[in-house]
Amino acid sequence: MAIHDAIRALDDPTRLRILRLLASMELAVGEVAQVLGQSQPRVSRHIKILCDSGLAERRKEGAWVFLRSGLAESSDNPLTAAIARLLDVAESQDAAFARRCAEDRQHLDAIRAARQTHALEWFSRHAEEWDELRSLHIADGPVEAALTEMLLGLAGGAGRSGEAQLGRLLDVGTGTGRIAELLAPHAAHVVAFDKSPDMLRIARARLQHLPAESVELAQGDFAQLPFPARSFDTVLFHQVLHYAQAPEAVLAGAARVTAPGGQIAIVDFAAHDREDLRQTHAHARLGFSDAQIEAMLRDSGFIPQQTRALAGHELVVKLWTATRREDSVAQLEPRQNRKAL
Repeated sequence: MAIHDAIRALDDPTRLRILRLLASMELAVGEVAQVLGQSQPRVSRHIKILCDSGLAERRKEGAWVFLRSGLAESSDNPLTAAIARLLDVAESQDAAFARRCAEDRQHLDAIRAARQTHALEWFSRHAEEWDELRSLHIADGPVEAALTEMLLGLAGGAGRSGEAQLGRLLDVGTGTGRIAELLAPHAAHVVAFDKSPDMLRIARARLQHLPAESVELAQGDFAQLPFPARSFDTVLFHQVLHYAQAPEAVLAGAARVTAPGGQIAIVDFAAHDREDLRQTHAHARLGFSDAQIEAMLRDSGFIPQQTRALAGHELVVKLWTATRREDSVAQLEPRQNRKAL
């Protein structure tokens, strides 16, 4: 970030308002226009200036473009942190600016309500198929409790403690964002990752109460994770690995983005014979045996740690954890990912 570009970008009341909005939550371009009461083309011009200067970041998600702040007082970049503090002070000291920011944030309530409405409508359309699958296995509560216990125990053993025991957390196939929400209090930063724009919209509605700087949503394919090597301390696959045609390649990609000494957790079904799930729920794999998971983890560069089985009805839910070996990530990096980075 160049200081002269940042100063030029800050020299406009509308762009200052946009930055204060993005400090509260990630927003689509159309949502920013709705809050500001301005046309989308006009708002887009302001957004381009902010993004070109590094003060904001944009990310395409299906047909939508979402924006997040490029500023944070906790940033390692002194200039970024200083600008974030400047805007905080400006709002506390400039009464007119503070009133305008407060009015803008009131309009965010309508955005939050619209997201919740969309989520409820989506669930009402898909409730029957979700209920059918849930009837086959144990309730979510015991699984979530076991997952939290195992992850925090493993993190404690790795020497991390306090509120951010899980460090930088990647939730692969976040779906509704439920697990990301559950673990966010124990993580320094959460990336909720999913291939489906529809699911990310559901997750966004669920996670919008969290601090904007602590959570990030990203779209992409778990077969080619779009993150730099060693980006995360904890990587989680919750009921998603059975969708993988090549789960061994997916776990190799997870190893690439996991820091040495970091941890991975997999929650999935034990091997079963419900062939109908391939058609009704697009499952590529009918669960996994312990031997399968442990072999894939070892081949990917992880050291298996704990295994736990939670029997419910017809399907058994299994939890597997492992830690990343303290060796070179480069040798395990999939060929296609090397080209992408």
